[in-house]
Amino acid sequence: MTGLRIVRREPACSPRDWPARVHPVLQRVYAARGVAYPEELGHRLSGLLPPDGMHGIGRAAEMLGEVIAHDGRIVIAGDYDCDGATGCAVAVRGLRMLGAHRVGYAVPDRAVHGYGLTPELVETIHPVPDLIVTVDNGIAAHAGVAAAKARGSRVIVTDHHLPGERLPDADAIVNPVLARAACAQEGKGDEPSPHSSKDPATACAPGNLAGVGVAFYLLLQLRARMGKRDTVDLAQLLDLVALGTVADLVPLDRNNRALVEGGLRRIREGMACAGVTALFEAAGRDPRTAVAADLGYAIGPRINAAGRLEDISLGIECLLADDPARARELAALLHDINAQRQTLQSAMVEEAVAGLQHVEARDVLGVSLFDPAWHQGVVGLVASKMKERLHRPVVAFAPAGEGDELRGSARSVPGFHVRDALAEVDARCPGLIDRFGGHAMAAGLTLKRSNYTRFAEVFDLVVRERIVPESLQPVLHSDGELMPADFDPELARQLRWAGPWGQGFPPPLFDNVFECVGCDPLGADGAHRRLRLRDPRDGRMHDAVWFNADDRMPLNAPLRIAYELTINDWQGRDSLRLLVRHLEPA
Repeated sequence: MTGLRIVRREPACSPRDWPARVHPVLQRVYAARGVAYPEELGHRLSGLLPPDGMHGIGRAAEMLGEVIAHDGRIVIAGDYDCDGATGCAVAVRGLRMLGAHRVGYAVPDRAVHGYGLTPELVETIHPVPDLIVTVDNGIAAHAGVAAAKARGSRVIVTDHHLPGERLPDADAIVNPVLARAACAQEGKGDEPSPHSSKDPATACAPGNLAGVGVAFYLLLQLRARMGKRDTVDLAQLLDLVALGTVADLVPLDRNNRALVEGGLRRIREGMACAGVTALFEAAGRDPRTAVAADLGYAIGPRINAAGRLEDISLGIECLLADDPARARELAALLHDINAQRQTLQSAMVEEAVAGLQHVEARDVLGVSLFDPAWHQGVVGLVASKMKERLHRPVVAFAPAGEGDELRGSARSVPGFHVRDALAEVDARCPGLIDRFGGHAMAAGLTLKRSNYTRFAEVFDLVVRERIVPESLQPVLHSDGELMPADFDPELARQLRWAGPWGQGFPPPLFDNVFECVGCDPLGADGAHRRLRLRDPRDGRMHDAVWFNADDRMPLNAPLRIAYELTINDWQGRDSLRLLVRHLEPA
């Protein structure tokens, strides 16, 4: 029992023209997410927004076409997370499909080269390529772009992170954020609702793409320019696009849902690349029943672990592997690295929790945490866990190496733009932050260790001035209660496959009053519970599980419980099961 409150969603529209086979509860769920009509779901690839509306994409495709025509050398400069790894693999695979014979990749070691296309990374690329294409980075790589051009390479930046006041001097820049700005300047107004049926007709470019999505769109534009729409099937890359999109937590608007569902469909039909198939096997997940949650909670973390603790090239090589045996070998290695990451993360989170006294004593709103023994590859996960615990913006720092530099990772709460907050800190105290960048909900930065205390003070001050009280109140949004007749396996199946659910398009969650008449430990460590819940309206009993359960479980007392309606398919026998997310006194 925490300060978390259950708040019921307000309908964003009225459901209309749904076929009778779609359960009324599912229609209600869709309406709460702004989807009124079946055609607004975005499950069809034919409804994708066209690539040619994206700022800079025409010039980038023209350059790529020229280099491919002259058999030039292309290097993809990736990033060390799952979005960057999948984007790198998509770019390499896609360019080869389109006729590039000399294409490779380079990715930074976070402890050696820093983030993105840095001069240090550029110096490692031999021989000097004709063209460097960044994926999921580069929008702030002023020095790296300059270093690459000084060596004789042209540079295309593809990125989805927020740009600063000045853009790098690249030969072409493809970024959906710039595309939105261009739309506004052309008088097309704000981008429409992400779930609106008017998106394809009125939005000039997809605005919420992950880095892998931007790379995929550039390939679409290049294919059109080369006249190869009928001969090159880029849909073969959608399993990788789906993985990176879900893992990077970009909003699943209509366009992204089409990309993700297209990728999931390929995975379920056994058409994924060897690496994705091997990662499902290593994670103990069945690709035939793949949903977005499998990508976000099982497959993505195994790719990310390589970039956090080892070398993201291991993940990229797994995604580029065509030999199933080699893919399984790399997937097993990624699985082991992820297990190490989980152990290290647990220890660091425990240390962070133990060090929260100063936060609680001073009522800090913008929280900064640092431990000289922490690993820089895991501080983002620590920040995320602490943000969930405290429900306020958190920045966690670790040493960046042997010198005086600290690397920080910020996570925010809904309604507070953490990247803009870092920009405000930088404006108030020039030189305090060495580098920063990111999104509304997540950002990264570096600073000198001697500046940490001052940064913590100023960051807290900026948060206090900018955050609204509602952002400090944790809420759990519910789709309302289910009637007794709605506790039906068929509805649970419809809900499972009705997504893809994820960031910005959350999975259905309901709340009802139950009485808990049974509570037993579940799992070796006893952290989970198996519950028996009685519906007081008809006396029906429901099986439920509660992972990472609260120690306090009142028996035979009315409780308001927020839950997902799921199917338990253990040992091939389907039965209804409630997945408890939160409970509070009724």
